[in-house]
Amino acid sequence: MSKELFRRELAAFQPYVPGKPIEEVKREFGLTRIEKLASNENQLGPSPLAVEAVRKAAETMNFYPESTAIDLKKELAEHLNKQTDFVVTPDHLVIGNGGEELLQVIAQTFINEGDEIVVPAPSFGIYNTTTGLMGAKTVSVPFKGTEFDLEGMVAAVTDKTKLFYLCSPNNPTGNILKLEQLEYLLQNVPEDVVLILDEAYYEFATNLSPDYPQSLSLLAKRKNLLILRTFSKVCGIAGVRIGYVISNLHIAAEMNKVKLTFNANRLAQEAARGALKDTDHMEKTLALNALSLKLMTEAFDRLGLAYIPSSANFIFVDCKKHSKDVFDQLLRKGVIIRPGYFWGWDNWIRVSTGTEEQTKFFIEKLEEVL
Repeated sequence: MSKELFRRELAAFQPYVPGKPIEEVKREFGLTRIEKLASNENQLGPSPLAVEAVRKAAETMNFYPESTAIDLKKELAEHLNKQTDFVVTPDHLVIGNGGEELLQVIAQTFINEGDEIVVPAPSFGIYNTTTGLMGAKTVSVPFKGTEFDLEGMVAAVTDKTKLFYLCSPNNPTGNILKLEQLEYLLQNVPEDVVLILDEAYYEFATNLSPDYPQSLSLLAKRKNLLILRTFSKVCGIAGVRIGYVISNLHIAAEMNKVKLTFNANRLAQEAARGALKDTDHMEKTLALNALSLKLMTEAFDRLGLAYIPSSANFIFVDCKKHSKDVFDQLLRKGVIIRPGYFWGWDNWIRVSTGTEEQTKFFIEKLEEVL
């Protein structure tokens, strides 16, 4: 008697493709200098207070971490309550091993085989992979020009729709949802559909865009709302993997049932606690990000390249030639970027911000390629 060995969904599964690692590129092309501007990492480095906290915590890493991350939750709730009138408590929070694991927990919490999700295109591919593995159908709604087609997304909702994803700032395009757009979604997305706002680049958006809305206040207006944020980007601790979800009590409780017992390790929890206190590092990160974006947009304007104004720590630009060619040629010159053909935008590339030196190096090599 034969039986299926693997999940049926794996037959059509397309895993997320991460950016090329620096050491691999060095070996492949015999280069000594590589600037990786592909993964939206903090080029200023990690928060010094996070590093100090990790050093202290390393002495006790023979013990399992606190499974509820209660100390981090208390300090995080206090931090979030400075942003909104909605009172966030530790019970409103879910701590995860980075945003990617939290997206997996979301899928495992909500998705039954045959459910549907609605996503914009282009956007973060992990939404599709995590839910697809659980048997969901992805309904992708293409951008209208360089903007979200919110009306099209709402029209795509059916009685099978379970989750409705929006990334703001959106990865890879960098544009944001404004308050009136969020209000439109609250009024038009059915109450029994879970609205997910991925705000991984929240801090950059609040610094760059005065009209970026404080979505936490919407938790008082909608029962099925979930907001995802991370310490990876602005705090510079992507390597230890820690992120969080803010939601209403009923959703947070169900997600906390699903997550693994010790999903957020001891070092990551302490790194996040240290980073929360490090306002100096955050301010320097935001200033460097704004400078890098300014240098790039000035260069794109000079070169006559169209781009989408960004509220994140990356920018999406039309190179007027196929992004695979641009990617390959930049790689050989020591710059790693993200080609847009992954998202079906063949002539576009996504470039992460960097130090002033890294940014100028990228601009120089891009000019050579073009």
